[in-house]
Amino acid sequence: MHSGGVLNILGKLLLLIALFLLTPIPFSIYYDDGMVEVFLRCAAVGAGVGVLLILLFRPIRELSLRDGFAVVVICWLGMALLGSLPYVLSGQVPSVIDAIFESMSGFTTTGSTILTDIEALAPSLLFWRATTQWLGGMGIIVLSLAILPLLGVGGMQLFQAEMTGPTKDRLTPRIQDTARILWSVYLLFTAILIGLLMAGGLSFYDAITHAFCTISTAGFSPYNDSVGHFNSLYVETVIIIFMFIGGINFAMHHHVLRGKLLTYWQSEEFRLYLGLTTGAILLVTALLFHGGIYPTLENSLRHASFQVVSILTTSGFGTDDYNLWPSATQLVLVGLMLVGGMAGSTAGSIKTVRFLLFFKYVRLQFRSLIHPQTVSVIKLNGLRVPQEVMTAVLGFFALYFMIFLVATLVVTGLGVDLVTGTTAVIATLNNIGPGLHLVGPAEGFAALPAPAKVVLTFCMLAGRLELYTVMVLLTPAFWKTARSPQWRFVKNAPPGSAG
Repeated sequence: MHSGGVLNILGKLLLLIALFLLTPIPFSIYYDDGMVEVFLRCAAVGAGVGVLLILLFRPIRELSLRDGFAVVVICWLGMALLGSLPYVLSGQVPSVIDAIFESMSGFTTTGSTILTDIEALAPSLLFWRATTQWLGGMGIIVLSLAILPLLGVGGMQLFQAEMTGPTKDRLTPRIQDTARILWSVYLLFTAILIGLLMAGGLSFYDAITHAFCTISTAGFSPYNDSVGHFNSLYVETVIIIFMFIGGINFAMHHHVLRGKLLTYWQSEEFRLYLGLTTGAILLVTALLFHGGIYPTLENSLRHASFQVVSILTTSGFGTDDYNLWPSATQLVLVGLMLVGGMAGSTAGSIKTVRFLLFFKYVRLQFRSLIHPQTVSVIKLNGLRVPQEVMTAVLGFFALYFMIFLVATLVVTGLGVDLVTGTTAVIATLNNIGPGLHLVGPAEGFAALPAPAKVVLTFCMLAGRLELYTVMVLLTPAFWKTARSPQWRFVKNAPPGSAG
């Protein structure tokens, strides 16, 4: 691993985040919340550290896959630390651990929060909170590949390490062009959503903060009651549609926008995603109506639709406290938490395609037992799935449940009850947001002990970066070949010493 080159790239990304730290300032001036100096100081810190890293360490000409893993993980950690500064310097989140938890939850689009009174925070700080989720939705590394040519070398390694799913859709021969296309689609949907929400009576501030956290399937809202604050069927319907859109592979959106209208239906993964959404809505509606939670079938359908789509797409928005719903509905929602949206989307969790391939694999094993002489292959959308992809999928499931069990054991070992601890790990590892019981949609994560928050912060990062990217850095073998950084001011360095 070229450690110096990794730090050089980190410096460039910190400069980019420093620029985004200036975006809440107009809102701070408008609302006169006294946060202008805080954001200027945070931007100065980010820019200063970024420039220092760029000046001290030399860039590298080509990134290896190992370098790609290191860049993505270290940059996401750096972003979370820099993103936590406004919370700390403002004094509105005095605990450093809580501030890092909130920042990591934002950038990883998890939506879990330690805030007990969200509306008590300054409007500009809440805008920054939403901005972190919007940046993390499509991926800050992908954004960097799109706008910073200096990161173009080795771009595929960075793209593979950050994007979601067992395979990555490369829309063009040049990965920078693919990144630009994906972010262009992301920007287009964001702009459309802002317009639709403003058409429903929301202010520009409410529209942009909720649009940022909807298309990124993230779930931070500037209100304690989340989307339920508006009590508007129109607003809920618009957000349901765009949460569902956010859970679809953005490469497919690009093809549809170019006129290939059958792209969605031709995808087996999309058909499963749509079927799961529809089936879960009908099931939860029936359970809510049968349990007498809402007086009419229409109300049951309204709340079931919003919560099912919010959980399946890992958005985490809420219009009601599902902690008060029947146990059967909670079980359905927990099951949806494990599935998530489509690969290549802004949604988190295991992904629909992995479950689809896993069940195809199980069916193949049954067929082999019944007809041992039959030679069968697994196909997706009519194409044979390579063995290495199936191996990666099965390995992902094994690694996922290993991390889940260890994290749950640690969290519950710290005195957290089983339901809270288990669903807290599920909610963070799958980038959902709320869990059940003490971490339900009306409670948050504030009451958990600090060590548990550290574990859950790690779960958020591991879940967002698809486990392998983070876990590979924890292996001793990864660091055996790490090279010492090459400083810019060191001349005539011996061969092989480049960092």
